[in-house]
Amino acid sequence: MAGSNFSVSDAANCTDLYYHRSTARVLMPLAYAIVSPLGLLGNALALHVILSNRAKINSTTLYSANLVVSDILFSLSLPLRAVYYGLGFHWPMGETLCKITALLFYVNTYSGVNFMTCLAVDRFVAIVLPLRLSKLRKVKNVRYVCLAVWLVVLAQTLPLLGMPMTHREPDGTVTCMEYPNFERHVEGLPYMLIGAVVLGYGIPVMTILGCYSLLVFRLRLAEKGNQLTERSGRSRKAMGVIAGVVLVFLVCFSPYHLDILQFMVRKLFYETSCDELRAFQVSLHVTVCLMNLNACLDPFVYFFACKGYKKKILQMMKLQMSTSFSSAGRTSHDSSCPRDARGGDGRHSTRVHLNSIKNSP
Repeated sequence: MAGSNFSVSDAANCTDLYYHRSTARVLMPLAYAIVSPLGLLGNALALHVILSNRAKINSTTLYSANLVVSDILFSLSLPLRAVYYGLGFHWPMGETLCKITALLFYVNTYSGVNFMTCLAVDRFVAIVLPLRLSKLRKVKNVRYVCLAVWLVVLAQTLPLLGMPMTHREPDGTVTCMEYPNFERHVEGLPYMLIGAVVLGYGIPVMTILGCYSLLVFRLRLAEKGNQLTERSGRSRKAMGVIAGVVLVFLVCFSPYHLDILQFMVRKLFYETSCDELRAFQVSLHVTVCLMNLNACLDPFVYFFACKGYKKKILQMMKLQMSTSFSSAGRTSHDSSCPRDARGGDGRHSTRVHLNSIKNSP
């Protein structure tokens, strides 16, 4: 396992690790400029819907509220990263702020993963084992679970604050929270990252797939045994939502974690070349963008899964449309009436105009 002793020197011996700078400084800020506001607005609305129904709080809404909070905090960490990429992988804001953004990024990424896992287990218990494990779904116990998730993720990511996060490159730019910066200073990095992938992604994804697979199996059995359930289509709708949740999770989180896993395994068995490290750097930046997409896709899952959220969105759209039509009506009326006709004749023309709208098909 030659690669295990090579981890610290690998990045130091390679140059031009950011050769894709000219492309990344355009595409990455653009991606972040879409994800951040969409994630912020969509999740803020979801939080508003949850908090406005506090009287009906239960295990599912508690896990969802914590997931929403993690997505909001994650979205807030993205603008500074967008600035960093826009400057061509240059961080002029100092080591401390780099560490804070790194902590926000990782804490909220993995708290989100864990709350998605909690939601999967909660749905599984509610439908498959409602009597045996009902205590797990009591609000008091769920609060403790949520607190434990935040504390465990925080304990896992706090060591980042003790590591140097920035590095001055030969061309004078200062990089922040990049893989080569970790590789330069951390011994046994491959082992550490493989363990992090297993704990932060492997166990959650297996749990989510297992819970939702058994859930779909139970829903299909219920649909076959009850014609009324089959006709109503509720089981198919539930299975559609489950498929959406699983798809979002796999598409967003799998590429990034599998990318890290394959490179770390290679490093354990042989000395990776500079070309391989450069390719890994590019793939990391692509897969990180894909992972960030989760923050603005979660609200779309809420839209189909949560009646309250869907109702609120549709109400807002209806209000916006009615406001737009009213403005359009006033504008067309004002432009069609000459200024000197706004007296008695103006009022008469208004009545005619309104009557014609009322009588129109």
